[in-house]
Amino acid sequence: MIFPFVLAAASFAQVPYERILHADRTPSEWLTYSGNYASHHYSALQQINRTNVARLKTAWIYQVRGRHHLETTPLVFDGVMYITDPPSDVTALDLKTGRPLWHFRREVPQDLAVCCGQVNRGVAALGDQIFVNTIDAHLIALDARTGRVRWDVTVADRKLAYSMTAAPLAIRDKIIVGIAGAEYGVRGFLDAYDAKTGKRAWRFWTTPGPGEPGHETWSGDSWKIGGATTWVTGSYDAELNLLYWGTGNPSPDYDGSVRLGDNLYSDSVIALDADTGRLRWHFQFVPHDVNDIDSNQIPVLLDAQWKGKPRKLMLFANRNSFYYVLDRSTGEFLQATQFARQNWAHSIDARGRPIPNPATVPSETGALVYPDDDGSANWFSPSYSPRTKLFYQNVREKGGIYFKTKAEFQPGRYYLGAVKRDVSGEEPFGALRALRSLTGELAWEFKVNTPPWCGVLSTAGDLVFSGTMEGDFFALDAVGGKLLWRFQTGGEVWSNPISYQFEGRQYVSVAAGNSILVFGL
Repeated sequence: MIFPFVLAAASFAQVPYERILHADRTPSEWLTYSGNYASHHYSALQQINRTNVARLKTAWIYQVRGRHHLETTPLVFDGVMYITDPPSDVTALDLKTGRPLWHFRREVPQDLAVCCGQVNRGVAALGDQIFVNTIDAHLIALDARTGRVRWDVTVADRKLAYSMTAAPLAIRDKIIVGIAGAEYGVRGFLDAYDAKTGKRAWRFWTTPGPGEPGHETWSGDSWKIGGATTWVTGSYDAELNLLYWGTGNPSPDYDGSVRLGDNLYSDSVIALDADTGRLRWHFQFVPHDVNDIDSNQIPVLLDAQWKGKPRKLMLFANRNSFYYVLDRSTGEFLQATQFARQNWAHSIDARGRPIPNPATVPSETGALVYPDDDGSANWFSPSYSPRTKLFYQNVREKGGIYFKTKAEFQPGRYYLGAVKRDVSGEEPFGALRALRSLTGELAWEFKVNTPPWCGVLSTAGDLVFSGTMEGDFFALDAVGGKLLWRFQTGGEVWSNPISYQFEGRQYVSVAAGNSILVFGL
C-alpha cells in the first residue's frame, strides 16, 4: 500500500552502480548500508568537528507509526532520506523538512515465527529503485520517486520460519540478500537477484549438501536444518569482485551432539564470486559452535601495509570477543587479538582455529559463558577512520549460564538445546572501544552503563558518534575518546548513525526509540 502524504518536490535522480562504487567521492550522500562497499561507516565531512560539535542542535525529528523499535540505517541522496520502519515499511523523507514524500506499507502475516523482533535495518538503492527485505521473507523493488511496487519475489517460505531483517546490498546489476531463522532450524543461504526483473541469479547454501565442499562437516542429515544464516549486510571488493558475508550459528543452538563435525559454513566469513555465487574461500571463526556465538558481524575492508608489504586486509571484530585480521584475497589468517572478556576459548592457534574450553559447553548443572549469546559484538556497525587509523567498536560485557535441554526439531518452532540464566550479582556494562586497526590493541575506551545495541560513526571532523540504551546520543573525540557532546533522545538507540550534507550544511542522523532525529550546527 502506498500513502503519498506530500507530492515529491525533490529531484529524484538515478543511483547507478558507479555512483555507489565511488561513494567516497560524494560524502554529502549515504548511498549504501555501511557508507561504502568497504563498510567503513565513516564520513569524510568535517564541517562538524571537535571545535564546534558542542553546538549541535536538532534540525528536525520524524516519528514513525510502527510499534517496534527502529534499527534502520537511512540512505540519503538527491534531497531525500529513505528509511525503513518496522516491520517492513519504507518511507521517503524530504531532507529540508523531514516531511514524508511517500510511505510504502507492507501488510505482514500475524503468525510469523521470528527470533529477535519484527525489525528491519534498512534499504538498498540502485538505478531508480529502492529495495527492501520483508519480515516474511520477500524482496521488493519500489519506484524511488513514488514508492510503488515494481516487483515482489518470495525469497523463502515464511511458514518454515524464514525471515529477513537485514538491508540488501546492491552491486552492479544485482541485489544481494541474506536470510534469518537459524533458531528455528532453517537451512541458511545467500541470494542474488536481478535488479530489473527480480529473477534469482544465484544461491549459495551456507550448509552444503551432498557433493558440495564442506558437506562432510555435518553428521547425517543435520545439514538440512543446520542454520548458518546470513542476517547482516556484507561487504564487497569490486577489484576482486568478491562478496564477503558473515554467517550465524549452526542449528540447533547449543547442542552439538546431533550435528557432529565443524558444521561449515556456520560461524564463518565467506568470500563469494559476485557474478556466480561460487565460494572462493572461507574462514571459520568457531568450528562446531555450542554457545550460539554467530559471526553475523560486518567485515571491514582495508588496504594497508602488513609486515612491510601492501596487502588487501579484512578486519573483523567478532561476537566471540576476538578481533581478526585476514587476507581478503585468500582468506589467510593473519592475527587474532582478544578485545573483550571471554572464557569459551583457551586460545587461538597459529591457523586461527580456537582451542575450546570444555567447561563452557552447556550442561545439566549449568555452564558459565563469556560472552553470553548476544556476544561482545553483534549486528551493529563498527567504524574505521582513515584519519586516525583506529577501528571503533561498541562492546557488550555480559555473561550467561546455560543449562542443557533436549533439542527436538519441529518446523516453525524454536530448535534450541539450552536455556539461559543471567549471572547472579553481575552488573553488565558496555564500552565504545577504539582499537588499533592492524593489531586490535586498545587505544582508548568510553564506558556506558548498559551493554549497547548502537553502531558507530566516525568522521573527518575527528569525531565518533554513538548511542546508548538510556537514550543518549553522543559525540567523542576520535583521537582520545573524550566526551564532547550529548543529547537525550527519549528512546533507546538501536541503530547506526550516519552523516550527510544538504544545501551546504552537514547533518548527523540517528534513529532512537520510534523517531528519526537529525542534528546540525
